[in-house]
Amino acid sequence: MHPWVGISDHVRLGVVTCWVTPELVGGVLEKCGVRDKKSGALPAGFMVYFTLALALFQQDSYDDVAEQLVGSVPELSESIPNKSSFTRARRRLGPRVLETLFRELAGPLAPVGLKSAFYRGMRLAAVDGFVLDVPDTTANRAAFGGPVKNGQPAGFPQARVVTLTECGTHAQIDAAVGGFNGGEPELAIKMADSAAGMLVIMDRGFPGVALWKVYTGAGAHLLIRARSSVAARPVEHLPDGTYLARMNLAGQKGAHPGGVLVRVIEYRVDSGEVVRLLTDLVDPIAYPAAELAGIYHSRWEAESAFRQIKTFQRGPAEVLRSGDPDLVRQEVWAHLVVHHCLTQVIIALADDNRIDPDRVSFVKVLKHARRSVVRQCTDTPTKIKEFLVVLAAKVHRKLDNGARRLREADRHLKRPDSKYSSKLSYRINTRDRRPTRRVTAKVITLHPAIVQ
Repeated sequence: MHPWVGISDHVRLGVVTCWVTPELVGGVLEKCGVRDKKSGALPAGFMVYFTLALALFQQDSYDDVAEQLVGSVPELSESIPNKSSFTRARRRLGPRVLETLFRELAGPLAPVGLKSAFYRGMRLAAVDGFVLDVPDTTANRAAFGGPVKNGQPAGFPQARVVTLTECGTHAQIDAAVGGFNGGEPELAIKMADSAAGMLVIMDRGFPGVALWKVYTGAGAHLLIRARSSVAARPVEHLPDGTYLARMNLAGQKGAHPGGVLVRVIEYRVDSGEVVRLLTDLVDPIAYPAAELAGIYHSRWEAESAFRQIKTFQRGPAEVLRSGDPDLVRQEVWAHLVVHHCLTQVIIALADDNRIDPDRVSFVKVLKHARRSVVRQCTDTPTKIKEFLVVLAAKVHRKLDNGARRLREADRHLKRPDSKYSSKLSYRINTRDRRPTRRVTAKVITLHPAIVQ
């Protein structure tokens, strides 16, 4: 029997344990039917915390993560199991436990008074997706797929993650995991029930009759950007310059009953391109077009959440560590659980200081969460409370309390599809890059052709 058996059950994951409690872990394991059947093996309860630690310390090896997790416990730190033992234990645990744990924790976090999180009584949420590179194994490429160039694989296989993100806090309300070859709208449809009563914002890749019907049928409201060819023929002009049009399935005629009636809002930002929004909020008096155009930019809060996960928590351009598709999914759900717990820390700090949550440094909170694991200084409710008080004091000097500057940066290709891309194409993609800079407030005007 391994010397860890019986002792490792007492290991905790620092401040994350405030939400991923032993009681919650035990309940999730029971719900998923996962029990310790093999005598002397690493217990499932410990492996939940270890898997979350892999996400919290993404850049570290199995040995390093184990030492971070149990380094302050002499009986454990002197006999670290080998990598194969951890891998077998992760396979026994499976991906469903971490997915269930995420669903137990996930949900909106914004208090009622947080203005950036609501619009006319509706909670603002955004649906969008991102991809994570996974190891290039035969199983991963078959399960997830990846970029292809000239008929050949280009770069790593990629897992696709689509989330329903609360705009005011970056909290993940729901999520779906698929492969690179799958579409984002198909994954987005799975989250419709979680969006009831919310105003959900999406980008131009999402409009579709099926998605529209599922979300509105679940009680959600939509604000989706669309291409010029979608719902392009006005059915009725409204007094504010917007109009009603039908969005149909491909190949259907305009009057086909299978379509949906949408309100179209067209506007320009600083005399730029025409932006077209589709919404089911058809009353121009109750929901002014200028207000809806103004809140569309809240969709970018989802991108900020993705940056927290991909760039800070996972690490820039890092490849996930799992060579097996089930373990990849387990790893993705672990990242989402950790991010949600760190977001809860941010919400608590923002509430104590009466500021907007996006003024709290995610990086600072992430670093202190890692330190809390290394020191094992939060293994009881009392110690967790004490640690949060210390964390609040240390993070306070990093709080951004000043007026927020309006800034913008150029969009450019940060990472080529293949490391063998030509130097010429790399220069073309990077030669016009400029640093983030201050800008004046954007001016939104309805498209003149619609106003007339």
